[in-house]
Amino acid sequence: MLDDLKNIIKRLNELDVAGDIAPAADSRACANAGTPKIFSVSRQIIAVTNQKGGCAKTTTAVNLAGCLAERGFRVLVIDLDPQAHASLGLGLDKDGIDRTIYDVLMNNVSLCDVILKTQVERLDAVPSNSVLSGAQLELATVLGRESVLRIAVRKMLLKKDYDFIIFDCNPSLNLVTINALVAADSILIPIQTHYYSLEGMKELFSTIDIVRERLNPGLQILGILATLYDTRTKISAKMLGQIREYFKGMVFNTVIRNNVKLCEAPIFKKPIHVYDTRSLGARDYFDLADEIVAKTQKCEVRIDAGKVA
Repeated sequence: MLDDLKNIIKRLNELDVAGDIAPAADSRACANAGTPKIFSVSRQIIAVTNQKGGCAKTTTAVNLAGCLAERGFRVLVIDLDPQAHASLGLGLDKDGIDRTIYDVLMNNVSLCDVILKTQVERLDAVPSNSVLSGAQLELATVLGRESVLRIAVRKMLLKKDYDFIIFDCNPSLNLVTINALVAADSILIPIQTHYYSLEGMKELFSTIDIVRERLNPGLQILGILATLYDTRTKISAKMLGQIREYFKGMVFNTVIRNNVKLCEAPIFKKPIHVYDTRSLGARDYFDLADEIVAKTQKCEVRIDAGKVA
């Protein structure tokens, strides 16, 4: 399995996927929230995906979005999971919503008509619910079924402006997830610091390879994010080292540590930076947001009379 995965990663590297999103010239100055800066915003559409469940995929989508919004960016989360955990985590009442992403995919409803405000300033969301589980079979009969979401996003962007659009994908490589990969600029892959986390990577990377070849040549891997890291155990440290050695520059510097506050925040339907901004979880996701900003956004730090202006 690992040899096959190595061959797929080699092919992706030959196609200039891994790590090719250019970093800003001074990433620390750009990412530091306390540093005055001027961003030349480059819109990023990011699919957070991994077919393995329990890897903090939704936790990452919700909290990364919240931290980016807190940093001043306009962010839209599109919930593509029938469990609707991202919708719940952002404080939306999935049972009291008339229209969801299902209506966009299957009933040709405009994305603009299903976007909802959240409790976080500059952060909007497109909700989901259990009805989306039927879209996998229904999409199979739709003409251009892999591009329905991409077309909907493009139409929406003619009327609304976002700096980051984040897809929270369901933990399977079905047609809804393929729609996300076709519509996205890049992929963020959360991965547990456990051995079994490598088991599902072969199929995921094979799918990325096929999508790039046939449907979305510009798709890039934004990075692999180590999650659920237990600082108390040697095995977590060993697995993190092996993940970094195996995937090399594809792995984010930021690591998401196990933190009880990250488990509590969804109960109160709040992103971690709203629930407890001083927690380790908030610090980790702010670090991730800053790292992504440094990778994807160009910025200038103006100096005036010896001071940063």
